[in-house]
Amino acid sequence: MSDESKTDQRQGVLAIIGGHEDRKGERVILREFARRLRGQKVIISTVASHEPEGYFDGYRRALDDLGVRDLTELYIEDRSEARDEEKLKELEEAAGVFFSGGDQLRIHQQIGHTPIERLVREIYRRGGVVAGTSAGAAAMGEIMLVEGASRESHRIGDIKMAPGLALLRGVIIDQHFAQRGRIGRLLGAVAQNPQLLGIGIDEDTAIFVEGGKFTVVGNGAVYVVDGAGVTHSNIASAKQESVLSMYDVRLHVLSSGDAFDLTTRRPEEVPDVRESHEREIQAQG
Repeated sequence: MSDESKTDQRQGVLAIIGGHEDRKGERVILREFARRLRGQKVIISTVASHEPEGYFDGYRRALDDLGVRDLTELYIEDRSEARDEEKLKELEEAAGVFFSGGDQLRIHQQIGHTPIERLVREIYRRGGVVAGTSAGAAAMGEIMLVEGASRESHRIGDIKMAPGLALLRGVIIDQHFAQRGRIGRLLGAVAQNPQLLGIGIDEDTAIFVEGGKFTVVGNGAVYVVDGAGVTHSNIASAKQESVLSMYDVRLHVLSSGDAFDLTTRRPEEVPDVRESHEREIQAQG
């Protein structure tokens, strides 16, 4: 079996967060992240930021009373540092990695196809937890959105994309979704890549991916755009700056507690609470 095939035997958990997760109140997302870690060592990667000061201390304070106290910061000023022996040793000892916000392009630029990336994949493969918020979330997908207008209909040629870390294959992820009105640019990304699922995640909202499925956690919604059944799109024929048209695109909107099967591309069936309650009353009567 090739090394790549071994890497693809994913056994861990991905926590993909839409940004601005609560760090002071109930902290439902960070609490779930901490539960998965079970007190083990986590690396806070601030590599996405050009000015990382403050990120690490903020997460250390937010996670301390959740039982996560063994934290180390990972920052890469220059790509050559991705081979630093001390940094690699810290990763080898970790059970989790948390990518903070910033510029998602910088993540791939600094650690893509380096020993750092290899070790992140190894942590995931052996059952660890890899999380990303905002830019860190965008980098999780196979392709990442790096630029595109918000709050307006997609105009052809507007968005720019780049390879992601592909920890979650078959998807493209957008973040700060409802807050920044990004449905247009996610539709544009899916129009260009109809084989990929587009996943838009609101702020203070996350998906926890495990075993080919994800569950929604947090206070907002998750939007899944499926272009596999599209019957028409003008993405390849219209002039630059033309408004995108797309027929028969499928959209799912999920809230906290909902689950989605990435293999069947369908939400999991959620039992109807009212029907369940009525059955209980009948059984008691």
